[in-house]
This record gives sequence, structure tokens and C-alpha cells, in this order.
Amino acid sequence: MLKVGLTGGIGAGKSEVSRLLVEHGAVLIDADRIAREVVAPGTEGLAAVVAAFGTGVLAEDGGLDRPKLGSIVFADPERLAALNAIVHPLVGARSRALEEAADAGAVVIHDVPLLTENGLAPLYDLVVVVDAAPATQLDRLTRLRGMTEQDARARMAAQATREQRREIADIVVDNDVPLERLRERVGEVWAELADRARAGRGTPE
Repeated sequence: MLKVGLTGGIGAGKSEVSRLLVEHGAVLIDADRIAREVVAPGTEGLAAVVAAFGTGVLAEDGGLDRPKLGSIVFADPERLAALNAIVHPLVGARSRALEEAADAGAVVIHDVPLLTENGLAPLYDLVVVVDAAPATQLDRLTRLRGMTEQDARARMAAQATREQRREIADIVVDNDVPLERLRERVGEVWAELADRARAGRGTPE
């Protein structure tokens, strides 16, 4: 099994790269999706969040009101740390269970948006960074996701810098290219990952 950390700045196109890798045969473990699952209605995770933050963070349907919770934690580092202390262990446990269920020779892609920020690179055999110029990220966030330029710039500024992500990268996927070229590059990356999985090797020499 080859454990790969996949990351990239907001708007860099990481989701498209992970989708293409899955088409090639990768097993995808999506940290964002798992983070939503572990606080779904009826879970112990949601109960713990409500115990810590009160019933005001619940929506009318009994699920988590993410915008409300976000407005609380992103304005207060201590509250954010409290939320992370609840959610991160649950995400980690679920991720490990999914990884253990994969075949021994699988290429397991861990899609982790904040891999750089949280110093998680050592957890993986190698790290793939999806890279795009800040101008490209800004364009995608405003044009495709409908963010205001101010909001997009704030989201980008809250993450690691492009240089910090590239520093931890074993493989860089340039996504300032047309989709067909991206497909070709992901195919090249997949070939290398599959070879390493078969050989039982991780980080490039």
C-alpha cells in the first residue's frame, strides 16, 4: 500500500486531480467529507459539538449549522481549537479504518486541504501538491464559485503560501494548464504512484 497525501490551495483544482486519480484506480479518503460525516445527525461527534457549543449551532432539521458554527470558531482561536479537538480524532479514526480496508497493493490518496498547515506530511509515504498561480485561484473562486474578490483573497490568505506547499511536495501537479494537459499529467503521476505501490517504495530518492 502506498499512502499519498494530496493537497493544494483553495481554487487550485485539487478535487479535479483526486477525481482523475480515482478514475485510474486510486482509493480516495476525503478528509472534508469525513469531517462532515462524523458530525452528522445522530452521531457522537455532533453530540460532543453541541455539548461544547450549545444548541444554537444546530439547524432546524437537527443537523449542524455550519455557517453559524464557523462564525463562532473562526473569530476565536480557542473555540476553533476546541472544535478541532473534537473533530480531528474522529476524522483520524475513520480515515485509518478506510485505509485498513483497502487492498494491500492499493494507492490510497488522502485528500487533505490543510495538510501543509497542520504539519501532516510525515504521515504519508509521499505528498502530491496541486499547484496554481494565485491569479488562477482567484479567478476560479470568483468566477466558478461565486465568491467576492475580498472573500476569495481572505480564504487564500488564511492558508499556507504557495511556496510552503511546494516545500513539502514530493510531486507537483501544475494546474495552470488546460484540462487535457492536466489529464496527461495526472496519468504520468499515477504511473509513478502505481510503480511505487508495486515496489513497496514511498518517497522518491
